[in-house]
Amino acid sequence: MPTAEISSSSTRLAVDLAPPLVRIMLRHAPLNVIDIPMMEELSRSLAEIEAHADISIIILGGDGKAFSAGVDVAAHTPDKVDEMLAKFHAVIRALVATKNVTIAAVRGPCLGGGAELAMMCDIVHTTESAQWGFPEIKLGCYPPVACTVLAALVGQKRAAELILTGRAISGKEAAEIGLATRAVPDAQLAAAVDESVQHLCQLSPIALALAKKASYAWDSMHFDKGLARAERIYFDDLMKTADAHEGIHAFMEKRKPKWTGN
Repeated sequence: MPTAEISSSSTRLAVDLAPPLVRIMLRHAPLNVIDIPMMEELSRSLAEIEAHADISIIILGGDGKAFSAGVDVAAHTPDKVDEMLAKFHAVIRALVATKNVTIAAVRGPCLGGGAELAMMCDIVHTTESAQWGFPEIKLGCYPPVACTVLAALVGQKRAAELILTGRAISGKEAAEIGLATRAVPDAQLAAAVDESVQHLCQLSPIALALAKKASYAWDSMHFDKGLARAERIYFDDLMKTADAHEGIHAFMEKRKPKWTGN
């Protein structure tokens, strides 16, 4: 029985279905900022892809010169933050739950929610010159997904430094510390992704799906509990602070924040 086509109504994504793989390109020029419409389209596309029996590989990339500069800062304001986190974390949970092998192809800025999106993929190829980081602390906030997962990828001390300082690192360093699988010169990114696809296409799709299920079973249980806790602290504690509101407003007003410690 033929499977249904992926929805073509996206304005924030370019989705190219070519079984056994599908390419999803974030498309929100110039930096592919992840706003609420993009989150909704990602959730819808991932759900539709999951229903395709002939798909076993998802490639996630960014259109143009950036993977993604992160979640839209304007969506962090008190009137939008609940919806934003719910919809963004729905995308993250869909990536964690998918039976398909996920590959991120990263070039240019890969920051905040963009870095969280990329690091949740099974295989992550990055250009050496890409810029990775979690700058949320500079806005008086923190990255809930990174707070939940990053230490398992790079170790507690490196995770603490990246989250607590907001320091940006290169794609080369991201691969060296385990945040990415492999770093390559800019011109070799497509070839690195194609090499992974060629290897995966020689393998049993059902064996790959079950290997993922077995490998991530323990991590998934911890992830669900950890992300739920990070969300509660974000809503119940962080969003009640004056500094969180100041950081967001200062960024939007293009000025230096005035922290009060409250």
